[in-house]
Amino acid sequence: MSLVASVRKQLSPIHPEGYMFIAGFAVLTLILFYFSANLGWIGLILTAWCAYFFRDPPRVTPQRDGLVVAPADGYVCRLGHYVPPPELGLGEAPMQCVSIFMSVFDCHVNRAPTAGRISRIAYKPGIFLNADLDKASEDNERNGLLIDTPQGRFGVVQIAGLIARRIVCFSREGEQVEAGQRFGLIRFGSRVDVYTPEGVHLLVGMGQKTIAGETVIGDFMMADGQRIYREA
Repeated sequence: MSLVASVRKQLSPIHPEGYMFIAGFAVLTLILFYFSANLGWIGLILTAWCAYFFRDPPRVTPQRDGLVVAPADGYVCRLGHYVPPPELGLGEAPMQCVSIFMSVFDCHVNRAPTAGRISRIAYKPGIFLNADLDKASEDNERNGLLIDTPQGRFGVVQIAGLIARRIVCFSREGEQVEAGQRFGLIRFGSRVDVYTPEGVHLLVGMGQKTIAGETVIGDFMMADGQRIYREA
């Protein structure tokens, strides 16, 4: 393998959503260098961070019916039974929920936690509290997906944070998604909640680090056999 190919293999692709922001930081860096070398270096560091933030690395997703994978990079900040957002139409009874908080240093491309059909996408405007707070689930701007599966209905909610000001959803109602498939992105620090139907055995704990599309956070069939994997 050539040196160029080796370096390219180690670098993550940039998601197209980030091109405009990276270009903006780059232009600002050139302006700052014009006035001051020290300011220019600060701009260069910020440009590099922006490129890092919008990275979109490939992931290897385990393939088996009943597995639930993490929808986001980050750490588990909430576990338990909570009432899902009313706009998803999942009822008023508490459901098992896993919340994953993404810092500004995590990859912010979100992936489907399970295979199924997206039967509803519901956006709700709101405020911008720290996404690590429980209250953020109720008050913050959010975008929810309802995924119908043979095992039941899943709710996946993208929640804007204190810094995040833009939720992007790539999917459409009626679309069939695969586990680990990219469905959205949030800029620039946020959270994703997953509401699961009864019967899912959670396999993560509070504070655990997760990798979107790879970390198994739940399983319908704990005693099932060997898992297979797919790169997405």
